[in-house]
Parts: sequence; structure tokens; C-alpha cells
Amino acid sequence: MRRFIAVLGFFLLVGCGPVVISSRPNYHPPSWFYPNRLEVVRYVYFPEFSIYYDLSAHTYLYLDGGVWVRRRELPPRYRNIDLSRHRYERVKNYQEENIRRYHEEHNASRGRSNKNTPKRSN
Repeated sequence: MRRFIAVLGFFLLVGCGPVVISSRPNYHPPSWFYPNRLEVVRYVYFPEFSIYYDLSAHTYLYLDGGVWVRRRELPPRYRNIDLSRHRYERVKNYQEENIRRYHEEHNASRGRSNKNTPKRSN
């Protein structure tokens, strides 16, 4: 009976389809290969708090005195926040260590409004 279950399990796994394994972490498949199913995500961003979480290093990144720091735990000012209850964004296809450049390029104007900006006269 055990052999039967093992053989059945083997055939079920074989029927799942191809498995692609790459030793190169920066390898990106062509756009036609599993569209919208494969993402390269290293960081998760919590815009409400300007906190990043590095999934590969298991560390939080946040501004402390104007400097981006990397810590295993959040400082006391964030400890009562349950991040699982807040909105987050996946930072796709960014693998570098320095989050400052990404943050400046993608979040510089976030939360700003042009309501109070005087309009130019033509």
C-alpha cells in the first residue's frame, strides 16, 4: 500500500508541469512567460509610515535623524503598530542594498498636493 501511495504521489508531482530553476537571481524570464505570475520582490513598503521591510535580510529600513537605518526590530515609536493591518506595496525589481535612491526616485512627491501651488498665467 505504501508503494502505491508513493507512486501515486510521484505521478501527481510530475503532472504539475515544468519547474524552472535558475542559479542567477537577476534572471528575468521573457514577458510571455507566465505573465503577471512571477515577481522579483525584495522590499515591501508601508507608505503610511515610510518603512521598508527587506524580505531577504529580514530587516526594517526607516529614517532615523535623516539617515536610512537597517534594524531587525522597529524602534519604540513604531512598536505599537501592527503592520499586518496596514496597506503595503511590493517594490518590484529593485534588488540593491541602498533603499535611499529608490525612495527618492519613487516617493519624492508622494503625499504632496498642488492645491496651494499658484497657477502660471499664460
